[in-house]
Formats: sequence, C-alpha cells, structure tokens
Amino acid sequence: MGTPKAESQLLAQKGRPLGPRAVRTRNRLLETTAQLLAERSLLEITVAEIARHAKISPGTFYHYFADVEEAALALAERATLEMPDLVALFEGPWRGRDGIDTAREIASAFFDHWDAHHAALRIRNFSAERGDERFAALRRAAFAPLLLGLAERIASAQQAGRVSKSLHPIAAAAALASMLERLATYHAELEKYGVGRDDLIETCAAIMVRTLSAQSAATAL
Repeated sequence: MGTPKAESQLLAQKGRPLGPRAVRTRNRLLETTAQLLAERSLLEITVAEIARHAKISPGTFYHYFADVEEAALALAERATLEMPDLVALFEGPWRGRDGIDTAREIASAFFDHWDAHHAALRIRNFSAERGDERFAALRRAAFAPLLLGLAERIASAQQAGRVSKSLHPIAAAAALASMLERLATYHAELEKYGVGRDDLIETCAAIMVRTLSAQSAATAL
C-alpha cells in the first residue's frame, strides 16, 4: 500500500469508483467500526455486528471491505491523511515566547490527533509490529513527514548556530517523534499517577524547544 487515498480515489471491492452516496455508506460503516473498536478489541468485533449497528446489511459491508481488519486499515488510512496538516505547524516561529507557543500547539495537535483516532492508530502500530506490511506502510507514511519536518527544523537551527552540530537531525527528530507518539498513546493511563494531559503537553513542548532552538522553556517565557 502506498499513499492513503482521498475520497475521490475510493473504490469498491470490485474496483469500481464510489459515488457520493456510496462514500457516505462507507463512511457510516467506518464510523460504526471506530465506535466498536473504542470499546473492544479487533478480534471481538464481527461484520454482522458492524452491519447491525450501522443499520446496513452484512452483504453491503462486503461491498466495501473484505473483513473487519480491512475496515480498521481504512480507519488508520483516514488518520494518516491528517498528518500533513499537523506537520505544517512546524513552520511556526521557534524563538522566544513564540517558540514555546509553537511547540505547545504541535504537541496539543498531536495529542488531539491520537485522541480522535486512538483505536485505529493502536491497531495500526500493533499490526505493523507484528509484520503486517499494509499497516507498516501506513505507519511509515504517517511517520515520515513528522520525522522529516522535525529534522528540517533541527538542521536549520544548526545552520544558524543555535543547535550543536553533534546532533544528527534525523536521530534527534526520531527521538522527538517517538516521544510525542508514546505519550499521546498512553496519556490517559498516566493520569493514574497524577499527570494531566496539559502536563504532558508542556513537557513535550519544553523538550522540543530545547532540541530545536537550544533554548529552555524558562528562557522562552
């Protein structure tokens, strides 16, 4: 699987392009699948259950997806389409108070992205780690612009003399991207330890500012 498809590129199982009504039906099936995945694991959900909740026949489901896993893949694909909007935030200013505000905006947007697509993204990552190339390709498609966007900002700061050239831009970017993804994935569980979402966003922002501009959050404020 390559680049995620926009709605205008969607096809039925038999390869026919989907019209507006068919796209709406497909979206209803995906929304129902997402709701069920938020409650239970992928293996516990059946096509019949999705169809019943969506008030659509199981036969109609198979017009769009081969199985529940393929519907989950489509949900992860939909989430991947949002990544360029998030990466565009890297173009914001990175010095002084504006820098910490940019970092907070990025961290908050990333957490929002994960909260909106939590079930699909966890399935994507789990399936990718198990070796499913379809999900692995989607994870790479989502991770690459994030990685390259951060690396570009780090390299730019190095050229301006603000960040040590001992840092490899890609390695540093991978560390930041992994931090964002991991904390966004499990931030609800960290609340058991008295760590709120805002605390994690502030922490991510401070680390990003320090890495991308060699400026502490305290200095930025």
